[in-house]
Amino acid sequence: MTITAEPAGTSEPSLVAALKAGDESAAETLVRSHAPWMLAVARRITGSSATAEDCVQDALINALRNIGDFEERSSLKSWLHRIVINQALMKLRARRTRNESPIDDLLPTFDETSCRVEGAWQFLATPDQVFESAERRELVHEKIGELPETYRLVLQLRDIEEMTTREVADALGLTETNVKVRLHRARSALKKLLEPLLRGEL
Repeated sequence: MTITAEPAGTSEPSLVAALKAGDESAAETLVRSHAPWMLAVARRITGSSATAEDCVQDALINALRNIGDFEERSSLKSWLHRIVINQALMKLRARRTRNESPIDDLLPTFDETSCRVEGAWQFLATPDQVFESAERRELVHEKIGELPETYRLVLQLRDIEEMTTREVADALGLTETNVKVRLHRARSALKKLLEPLLRGEL
């Protein structure tokens, strides 16, 4: 997760203070500064631009209503990040309809005891090759979307949104061990889906 600065002349503490005071211009600044990246996060998780827009709208409303509870122990962006992810997960639980490939069809020989935990995209021999163009990045995200939802979400939250294993476990209602196992399986499945790309066939 890349943290960006607030607009010039608006420090985060002053923005938060203005939001807590009910300043409408501060609310506009919040939306203008954070809605674009929140939309990208929600779109990655839900796979739908329309659903993502609903998630961001609900997340911002939720944030403005509960800004008084924000204790500033983390950055405002981190707080909003958790809110929009929770909204996206709620939308997915309500929907639960995706065309997915069975995970076992995508996995190579798998040994759960060999789960690799730390470091995103460890399975990629040449990550620079995979992400060297916008077209290839789009293909990677498309392949991630083909994973079964339970595995896709773990991969997205851990490797793309850069949440910790504990945070992913809390968000999805899993144990940390289950997160590690699903993450390993998701990475292995994605590697198989990306093999043609790594060989230069896509």
